[in-house]
Amino acid sequence: MDLLKSPLDLLSKTRTLLSSARTRFARTRFARAGGVEVAPHLELGRQGESLAAEYLLARGYKLVGSNFKLGVGRNRRGAVVQAEIDLVAYDGPTLCFVEVKTRASDRFAAPEANVDLRKQRQITRAARVYRRQMGLTPAPCRFDVVSVLIPPPCEDGSAHAPRLTLFRGFWTEDKFRKRRWSETF
Repeated sequence: MDLLKSPLDLLSKTRTLLSSARTRFARTRFARAGGVEVAPHLELGRQGESLAAEYLLARGYKLVGSNFKLGVGRNRRGAVVQAEIDLVAYDGPTLCFVEVKTRASDRFAAPEANVDLRKQRQITRAARVYRRQMGLTPAPCRFDVVSVLIPPPCEDGSAHAPRLTLFRGFWTEDKFRKRRWSETF
């Protein structure tokens, strides 16, 4: 009997450990719910996105979505590529996909410089899927970038005002359309 009881005890202890590990994982994965601190760069990004949303609303945009994520394919190594559209808004009749880039300083490069060709391609692919899912394929669209600079507070505790810049039509979808042989000749 002792032999049968010890494996069952081991099994129940293993289950208990696994369930506690799962709850710990859930707490760390969803940091806001569990009260766990968020990395400073992620917090800076969240602040930038909320400032950009307020900025766009003040300029007449109508926000319809934020943080739209989806898998857009695989890279050359076969890994799944996730794309995220930070903000989706209407500027009049035009559907705008807005990328928000937030930095604490522009000492090395402006925030919008980090919206490189790879990032533009990912957002364009995600926007195509978004438009298809929402039935907005024929609607006019535009790709904008909001550059946000949130300087750190001064030594005396005073904070500088954040600096936001909107770049309308930062790139076009035509840049990534596949060309047919008949178009090139």
